[in-house]
Amino acid sequence: MDIIYDCCAGLDLHLKSIQAHVRRRAEGGAVTTASRKFGTTTAAILSLGDWLAEHGVRKVAMEATGVYWKPVWNLLEERFSLMLVNAQHFHNVPGRKTDAGDAEWLAQLLQCGLLRDSFVPPRAQRELRDLTRQRICLVDDKSRVVNRIQKTLEDANIKLSSVAGDVMGASGRDMLRAIIGGQEDSMALAELARQRMRAKIPELREALRGGVRDHHRFMLQQLMAQVEMLESQIALFESRTPDLPDA
Repeated sequence: MDIIYDCCAGLDLHLKSIQAHVRRRAEGGAVTTASRKFGTTTAAILSLGDWLAEHGVRKVAMEATGVYWKPVWNLLEERFSLMLVNAQHFHNVPGRKTDAGDAEWLAQLLQCGLLRDSFVPPRAQRELRDLTRQRICLVDDKSRVVNRIQKTLEDANIKLSSVAGDVMGASGRDMLRAIIGGQEDSMALAELARQRMRAKIPELREALRGGVRDHHRFMLQQLMAQVEMLESQIALFESRTPDLPDA
């Protein structure tokens, strides 16, 4: 196989260790190699970077293993030209990979230009993606809590959701807080309706007649606190935007 890179390295990533393998083409065409195992702490990854630099490495390939590649990429991306490789791509390349470790096999394939690079967005975009994904998780959590609020109301035979399109709207929240506070008079609860909801006061009077017990009030109080906490977290994620480069 033709050699594309004079000096490169392959990294086999694990939870607690990183196996590094360097391949260098010496004068006359002979290939020399070096291997060493490192930890995964910040200090260990920085030592890995120093070791690679001492060997003159410029191009480094690593397998896209779970999230193990992320700290390595974050700490070394400014020092080396990094390549993230899908495991299926390099394992499917024919060769004597059973006689060598993954790090050695990665380095050999990289040196011969036989690896396909996976796209890794810039750091700011990666941070934005993390924020977006976590926000989605929080929104999903909030939806599940709201569903539990509706189930608790149904258990108390409060049919608020059948009249109000959004139980967590301004009117619905006022009614829920009043119920939590001990209000049982359906007429008084219906009068808490705001704006367009006031047109539905007769329906609300019937819908808010139920059998609310202390158990229901306790459950609603805890669930409402959970919703408000999640909303606060969602707002924080929405307000935090990484510095993105100009298009």
